[in-house]
Amino acid sequence: MADVWAGIDAGKREHHCVAIDETGTVLLSKRIENDEDTLLALMSEVSDLAAGGSLTWATDLNAGGAALLLTLLTDHKQQVLYIPGRIIHHAAATYRGDAKTDEKDATIIADQARMRRDLTPIRPNEQLSQDLRLMISHRTDLVHDRVRTINRLRAVLLEYFPALEAAFDYSKSKAALILLQGYQTPKALRTLGEARLTKWLHARGARNSAAIATRAITAAKAQTAVTPAQSYGQKRVVSLAQNLTRIDTELAALERGITQTFMSHNDAQTLLSVPGFGPILAADFIANTGGDMTAFQTADMLASVAGLAPAPRDSGRISGNLHRPKRYNRRLLRTCYLAALSSLKNSPASRVFYDRKRREGKTHTQALIALARRRMNVIWALLRDHTIYQEPLPLGRAQAT
Repeated sequence: MADVWAGIDAGKREHHCVAIDETGTVLLSKRIENDEDTLLALMSEVSDLAAGGSLTWATDLNAGGAALLLTLLTDHKQQVLYIPGRIIHHAAATYRGDAKTDEKDATIIADQARMRRDLTPIRPNEQLSQDLRLMISHRTDLVHDRVRTINRLRAVLLEYFPALEAAFDYSKSKAALILLQGYQTPKALRTLGEARLTKWLHARGARNSAAIATRAITAAKAQTAVTPAQSYGQKRVVSLAQNLTRIDTELAALERGITQTFMSHNDAQTLLSVPGFGPILAADFIANTGGDMTAFQTADMLASVAGLAPAPRDSGRISGNLHRPKRYNRRLLRTCYLAALSSLKNSPASRVFYDRKRREGKTHTQALIALARRRMNVIWALLRDHTIYQEPLPLGRAQAT
């Protein structure tokens, strides 16, 4: 009987596994394919090494290429620890040699799992939170694609028709995108005229077609010169406008799907009751926490994961030097920050707390971070108890009652 720690340096197609005992002696080191039968054989082989003793697995990935491995381990009730790549990178400097190999990384992962007591166990997430995680990731990709497409569209228009580029906000005006798919040059717009352009836009479902036509014709009359970039630029504008319309359609459908999926979560109404949370931000919160507060023993632990709990950096006579920790979930921090910002519109309690922090000399960002930290205590308690948020009474009214 022996205690065994198995470290997995996870990859896309292959992993490297190193198993060690309580003294750090390597018992097994092998490269395995990211294949179910191969992984099951590895699990059986490593379990035989433990021979009835405790067995702990550790990996540097908690998604992506390690997804199949983690699924098999959790299905077989194995204890699995997650060691972020940052820890492995810094820990590598304390081991002999400058070489970096998959075998060495796997050895470090196993050894760190053997020595450390602050590593986070990987818990099997429910299907709904996994769906939301993938859907939110897809939405993020689409938003990034949309921003890039808008920037490219503006850049091309600036090359040959700057007046039309300045005439519309292409991130908000669907009618402007309809216009660009039909008419992209000053001459074409002038030839068509305002009346016929208004009729053309209206027939294609463009809102405020008369106002759009007026602005487009005004831009066309402001330029008679033809730049060298117009020949290809107008073709590129059509393609970009069509692509942007497609992205908007796909994004709208995806957001409806996210909302529908999120509303089936047990804590949907709880999160939506918290000021600042709409369906998308609340779904993002579930996706980044797994939707289960039992994974976080205290509100402080949840705040630490979100990067809202400052870490001290004191030295010598310097004390009270607080900084944001290096290890935290940046997407969860963004979600909490945006929710706190939105809560200022409809939560008197949030506004009072924010204003107090500003009077204390905090910057806008610092005050919002402090508000997000305060709200994290409330959110954790609500999700723990599965209760609905109730806005506290103003101090004067609370004392009167």
